[in-house]
Amino acid sequence: MMDLFSLGIVCIILGLAMLLVEVHTPGFFIGVPGTVFVVIGIVFLMVPEVSVEFAVALIIITSIVATVLTMLLYKKLGEHGLEATTTVDTLVGKEGFVIKRVEPNNLKGKVKIEGDIWSATSDSVIEKGKKVRVIKGEGVHVVVREIK
Repeated sequence: MMDLFSLGIVCIILGLAMLLVEVHTPGFFIGVPGTVFVVIGIVFLMVPEVSVEFAVALIIITSIVATVLTMLLYKKLGEHGLEATTTVDTLVGKEGFVIKRVEPNNLKGKVKIEGDIWSATSDSVIEKGKKVRVIKGEGVHVVVREIK
């Protein structure tokens, strides 16, 4: 059986690994559990010799407190810098240009509209560099038509 000191080291390493993944893949939602693991690991390092029952209670209490505090912190950090969000519906009628060939029934095509790059499809093939207008938005991609 592993002692709490060793378990604390493992929790810290696991938590830091999860935080590292979150940094490289934002929105993967493992930042909160990663932070909780780090906090649990630190608590275990501070009290390495306790009974199993106390350790379980400590894990539960620490997890709940760390989760709530971490979520509040993330919420606070996310409040600043809220910008207007561009959605596919707000792009209808806007013009842009093809940066990767657009084809019918295929979302591999890319267009640049107002500085943002969007996946795109069309009724016909539109080559790179051609000017396009957004006809409609569907999910997270746009449907475009070439401007002749």
